[in-house]
Amino acid sequence: MKISPKVWRNGEFIDWDDARIHVMSHVVNYGTSVFEGIRCYNSKKGPAIFRLTEHMQRLVNSAKIYRMDSGFDREQFCDAAVSLVRESGLDECYLRPVVFRGLDENNPAFGVYPLNNPVESYIAAWEWGKYLGDEAIENGIDVCVSSWTRFNTNALPAMAKAGANYMNSQLIKMEAKLGGFSEGIALDDRGYVSEGSGENIFLVNNGRLITPPLGAAILPGITRDSVIQLAREMGIAVEEAVIQRAALYLADELFFTGTAAEISPIRSVDRITIGSGKRGEITKRLQEEFFKVVLAERPAPNGAEWLTFIHEAGAGQTVTAN
Repeated sequence: MKISPKVWRNGEFIDWDDARIHVMSHVVNYGTSVFEGIRCYNSKKGPAIFRLTEHMQRLVNSAKIYRMDSGFDREQFCDAAVSLVRESGLDECYLRPVVFRGLDENNPAFGVYPLNNPVESYIAAWEWGKYLGDEAIENGIDVCVSSWTRFNTNALPAMAKAGANYMNSQLIKMEAKLGGFSEGIALDDRGYVSEGSGENIFLVNNGRLITPPLGAAILPGITRDSVIQLAREMGIAVEEAVIQRAALYLADELFFTGTAAEISPIRSVDRITIGSGKRGEITKRLQEEFFKVVLAERPAPNGAEWLTFIHEAGAGQTVTAN
């Protein structure tokens, strides 16, 4: 795995080995971080970051929910990401912006109350292949319904991509892997389908695409939104509706979406075969159109600008905090 030798920290580049925090930082003890996962693809027109603006807006939104003022706005984070990819020497990579509460070593605060701790911002980059395996994109994966429930949105806000939320995801993922599955599907506190440990989920039934609504304790996924837009452009009906667990077993097709997972078909749930037990036709068509967009082989739906090209003139200047 290739890793960018530089990390962006609070408006400047530092060496990877210098990107360190104190063990008593608030984030270490209490999980006070928000983050993003963003892919840069080696497109037909050179390296391009996929839906950078939307990802950075979600980062800013997540930080706002948790009252973390980083001093950087969306555009500054976008410019920093572009600059980091240029510095990295990588044509294709995964970007991890993270905003968290650290430790003021001159006036340390160790309690749960977070507002006396400084806010730090970092962006790192590395090469990362297919999250669920190279074969998953075509052959699909085996998943289970987890015994762990997704949290109520009035307990932890699902709209925020917060590090603490992913303790729940870790329980789901570990249970699945130890049970011989690639991934787990969580139900919400009402017993309806929510999402995977780090992915949104879609069903295909009778040519229609069905996905849980944003109120079902799910992250508002950017790849999820991309698939919905692509499907509608392709004339595929899309419905956001609550989904019973049993509906998973009866689906014609199932697939996960996410920045890391991209569009990954599901071939079985709880060892019950889904459809023909392989990638379905609608899943395949959506994959093909999605990868055409990210590789700059076709425009995004409705003329949207989904790609930020790294080598465009004037893009991506390193910035300092306000």
